Amino acid sequence: MYLASSSPRRRELLTQLGLPFALVLPQVEECRRADEPPEDYVERLARDKAWAGAAMASQPLPVLAGDTIVVLEGEVLEKPRHREHGLAMLRRLSGRNHRVMTAMALVWNDRCLSLRVETEVTFRVLSEADIDAYWATGEPADKAGGYGIQGLGGRFVSRINGSYSAVVGLPLVETEALLQQAGVLPD
Repeated sequence: MYLASSSPRRRELLTQLGLPFALVLPQVEECRRADEPPEDYVERLARDKAWAGAAMASQPLPVLAGDTIVVLEGEVLEKPRHREHGLAMLRRLSGRNHRVMTAMALVWNDRCLSLRVETEVTFRVLSEADIDAYWATGEPADKAGGYGIQGLGGRFVSRINGSYSAVVGLPLVETEALLQQAGVLPD
């Protein structure tokens, strides 16, 4: 099997399913289309990455890919473009609920199966000192929504309703079921 992802978090989580895999690193433009709902956007990106990964694969094996977005009041919070953008996102998340959507797609035998998992996350109120200190760690710079729940950003999360592993980047239960549905894993 192949994993079409540069995310070390996805690699770590996929290892928990006990499957050997190799990496392919497709380059897919992450650009939301006009009027594209966040739910459709994240699933389309996962599918695009899986198809692009399949085109790169040197062997005819299943290709798994994923994408994660943070959604606050219908707005997709992508990875921070720069420091001020990252700080602004963290200020907006402070003391509020937001949704984290992770989609996984599997290309195998010329077909693509996909799924989307949504989790509600609540942040405690953050001080300016919290936000500045967190940005200074470098952790939020490459994370959707400007934080990583599995790292230092986890201390800002006061509540989670849904899949923790989906917020990290690969919903374990649902991905295992997807792999079973495709016949990659036994039932």
